[in-house]
Parts: sequence; C-alpha cells; structure tokens
Amino acid sequence: MKHLASSNSGYERRIRGGFTLIELLVVIAIIAILIALLLPAVQQAREAARRSSCKNKLLQLNVALQNYEMAHNVFPPGSVNPTGPILNEPKGYHVSWLLQILPYLDERTAFNKYDFDRGVYDPANKEVANYRIATLHCPSNPNQGHSYAGVQNDIEASISEDTNGVLFLNSSVSYDDILDGCSKTLFVGEFIEGNQLGWVSGTRSTLRNSGTRINSDDGKIFTGQDAYERRFTPEDERTDSDTPVTNTSNKKSFVGGFSSYHTGGSHFGIGDGAIRFLSENINQSVYEALANRHDGQLLSEF
Repeated sequence: MKHLASSNSGYERRIRGGFTLIELLVVIAIIAILIALLLPAVQQAREAARRSSCKNKLLQLNVALQNYEMAHNVFPPGSVNPTGPILNEPKGYHVSWLLQILPYLDERTAFNKYDFDRGVYDPANKEVANYRIATLHCPSNPNQGHSYAGVQNDIEASISEDTNGVLFLNSSVSYDDILDGCSKTLFVGEFIEGNQLGWVSGTRSTLRNSGTRINSDDGKIFTGQDAYERRFTPEDERTDSDTPVTNTSNKKSFVGGFSSYHTGGSHFGIGDGAIRFLSENINQSVYEALANRHDGQLLSEF
C-alpha cells in the first residue's frame, strides 16, 4: 500500500509539472514578439548584403569601362547606330556599350559569339541577347532583367550624338574630354529595366538621363512585357507602361531617368572608380551637373 501511494504521489507531481494552456499561449506570444522584433533586423541585414553586392557589380562595370579606355584610348560608344536620335523600338543596329565591354567582364565567349555585322535584334544574335549576365543584375531587383545603364545626358533628351554625358550615340569620349573631373562625373547608374529591349540594345534600356529625380515615376515607368519580342507598327504608339509619359511629344524617344529597388536612392559609378549611393532627395541641379562631363560647375560635395 505504501508503494502504491508513493507511485500515485509521483504521478501527481509529474502531472503538476506540465504546461497549462495559458502558460503555453504566453510562451507562443513571447516567441511571436521576438520574431516580430528580429525579422526587420534580419531583413535589413539581407538588404545591406544586397546593397554591398550591387556596389561590387557597379565597381566591375567601372573597371571594365576603364580597361576599355586603356585599350582604345576612348570609352565605348553608348550606342552604335548610323543615325539618330535613337527610338525605343527593335529596329536598327543599336549596339550597346555593355556589348562592347564584354571582354573586360570576363565574358569573352559571349562577345565572340555575337555577330557585329548584324543588328542586335537580328535572329542570329538572339542567343546572346537572351543571355543573362550576373554582373548586370542587382540582387535587390526581383525581376530577371538587367539593372544598370550608362549616363548619356544631364536633362531629359533623346539619345543622340550631341548630348553631354560620357556614353551616348556614337560617342568617343576620352579622359581628356571629361573637363569637370572624373571624380565629379557620373558614368553608370541603377535603373528599373522592366524587360524592355535588353542589355544588348543601345536604347533607353542601357542609357539614361539625370533630368528626372532618382526613383521618380519618370525614372521607373517603363515596365511590362518583354519588348524584344514586340514589333511596333506605325499605328502602334504603346509604351512599356500604362503610366502616361510627361514632358515629351514622342513616347518612343523618351529616355527617362535612374531608379532602384533600394530605399531612398540609387547607386552610381563615378568616373574615378568610386561607387556612391545618391539620395533621391539630392539637389536636382547638383544631380544634373554630375551627369554633364564639361559644364564647368564647381561641386564640392554631393
């Protein structure tokens, strides 16, 4: 009998040692609060890592441009085409500056496979046009398109031979032509590509202006279906967005600005090799002066 009583007493103690429903709910609530507190920190750490990777990719583009200049004594043309201005449609030669720096991005195979006797929209070059290059994609970009474009002008202007950036239509800019100093001249920046004509196309898919504010609507309006497969007709005045295009009478020649999936601004590659994150609230006059290679303005800080 004593043994039985002792057993029952131990059993009761074990029962009393368990969690009650209220205690279990309290523990779950505490865990939920901890997760809610830690999740933003985890997300911030991930975004910081993505930003660091994005900066590194822009640095690779900067180095590739510098190596091209060392080999040819000029930077690559922003776009190669017999005539201008360049329209955002799949018609023309339209060889982009990104195609020309492939050997300096360790992409010699893609460079050799591309047929420079044909335009970028020729079926013979479609394999290269569809080739995804990791260096051209910001990890914060949820889409598959490329993320970087060259700076071709300070204010909004169509892609032509008389703009004031470093990369524009049939350009042949050398270091000597950058009168404002490389440390105060933007070369490359981020933009939301939106699956337009692709990284091979020397249109607004790879060239942009600083005439619109960073991350503004005009900097990121062109999104939608893959325009490489699209063929415009004279009656077709569609753009790659349902958002109305402002400040232009010709939607196909509108270039647009820079933008990113980072909060608060966008990364840019500077001519001296530095990578800077420019705030979307940067003084617009300063921002435009940074895109102009020879306007003579004095810029102490930006």
